[in-house]
Amino acid sequence: MAQHKILIIDDDAELRETVSILLEREQFQPLQAADGSTGFDKALSLKPNLLLVDLRLPGMSGIEVCKQLRANRVTTPIIVLSAIEDEVDKVLLLEIGADDYVVKPFGTRELLARIRAVLRRSSDPEALVSRFGDVEVNTERRIITRNNKEVKVTPAEYNLLLFFMQNSDRVLTRDLILNSVWGYEFYPNTRTVDAHVVRLRQKFEQDPVIPRHILTVHGVGYRFLP
Repeated sequence: MAQHKILIIDDDAELRETVSILLEREQFQPLQAADGSTGFDKALSLKPNLLLVDLRLPGMSGIEVCKQLRANRVTTPIIVLSAIEDEVDKVLLLEIGADDYVVKPFGTRELLARIRAVLRRSSDPEALVSRFGDVEVNTERRIITRNNKEVKVTPAEYNLLLFFMQNSDRVLTRDLILNSVWGYEFYPNTRTVDAHVVRLRQKFEQDPVIPRHILTVHGVGYRFLP
């Protein structure tokens, strides 16, 4: 089976190298570009299976790279890498043709989970929609509906729910969740997870007090049962 080629377009040499090592360890073939123009050319010539594109690039910006690729009918999946202060919303993502985004600093598990999910979706259109109970998650449009009505969620709530769904029936510690969803450098403390779980239960459980899907594993963390 051929290795998936992943092109990293980022002007941070250390980040490119770190992500490349991580990808090689996971049996992917990393490719690198240090600026937007080079990245755009490599995306066209090397035909990678997936692109990791930093929004802030010298010269040709990450947003411009994404727009130009889509204008050239390149359908390669794109995951945008953005700094915390960048305002990334699903409208911008759809406008520039990106499939998902990861906020820097990100955890390695989160990045790998996003990469695998996007690659899976690109090869299987059915994987775009996931369901549990009366809830439906469209990962292409980043929209969650319950009983066919859209439910508003914050980016952190969406990412947490997605992480639960990608790791269903696994006991997940609070530290693992924090590293994967928020990144170690970003979180204040483990109460962040608990607060977000409470909000997810209020929005998606039939009875938030007696949850059926997002279960507490006392003294450890949480387990998601679809």
